[in-house]
Amino acid sequence: MRYVVYGAGAVGGVIAARLALGGHDVQVVARGAHLEAIQRRGLRLVTAHDEAVVELRAADTVADLDVGSDTAVLVSVKSHQTAAIMHDVLRGTPPDVTLVSAQNGVANEATMLRGRHHVLGMVVMLPSSHLEPGVVIQGSSAKPGLLDLGCFPSGTDDRAEAVADGLRAGGFESVVRPDIMAWKYRKLMLNLGNAAQAACAPGADKDELDELVRSEGEAVLAAADIAMVSEATDARRRADHLDTSLMRARGGGSTWQSLRRGTGDVEVDYLNGEISLLGRLHGVPTPANDLLRDTVWRLAAERAEPGSVAAADLLKELQT
Repeated sequence: MRYVVYGAGAVGGVIAARLALGGHDVQVVARGAHLEAIQRRGLRLVTAHDEAVVELRAADTVADLDVGSDTAVLVSVKSHQTAAIMHDVLRGTPPDVTLVSAQNGVANEATMLRGRHHVLGMVVMLPSSHLEPGVVIQGSSAKPGLLDLGCFPSGTDDRAEAVADGLRAGGFESVVRPDIMAWKYRKLMLNLGNAAQAACAPGADKDELDELVRSEGEAVLAAADIAMVSEATDARRRADHLDTSLMRARGGGSTWQSLRRGTGDVEVDYLNGEISLLGRLHGVPTPANDLLRDTVWRLAAERAEPGSVAAADLLKELQT
């Protein structure tokens, strides 16, 4: 199987580089200065132990790449960008291409399924960062990441197994699961903390916000009767596969990085906003998720620095 990584940022860039280092045919879609750097110098992968420069065919549209029925397109843009890039994907891929949502959130797979019939969901556990054009940082010095996947909405097949084989050749842990969305909803619970991490400095007040948004999330999924693997099951899967103790300066997670890069947009609508949506559909209040979603959107619009909001002030607002 050949691979196209659509969105060669922090997650997509590390996946693309490691797939290529594992001997696979890999192309990438990137934009702006990052694309120019990859085309001129290759993609530089920085790890805790060494660096590697990987030469990749790169373009700003999938139509300018070589995509066939034997290609898996790993989509790793932020969730709020998925609908827009699907227009490009549909123009540049055959009907029987394999699409893989290498993304946080739980809404991307349905968006992809509107245009292509073979869609795989992926749980992304890959500490990484991208703050400089042409450079991605692999955060884990043990396995680079855990990338379990399965068919959407459920099931397994030979294509899922082939993609997992390729990821394992690139050094990743990858298990094919028939209930991948139950795993993705558990990952969503973790990603609800991205907003407080991006908006607030570390500390007990920030941790309290994390607990509030996750408690609301658990209540909403229970009310919606959405299947989710247990926290204990998820912890056993992670075990000690990822080791970030030797990681070079990464900063924070994906939402933190969006604020630091000053992109002007964030994917919080598909993380905390997913809980807000489900809460409204099922009559469950979600004030903490609502407030953090709105706060992070304001910071993004103002091009504000990460950590510029006092968590104590947000807690006070929730108590009024």
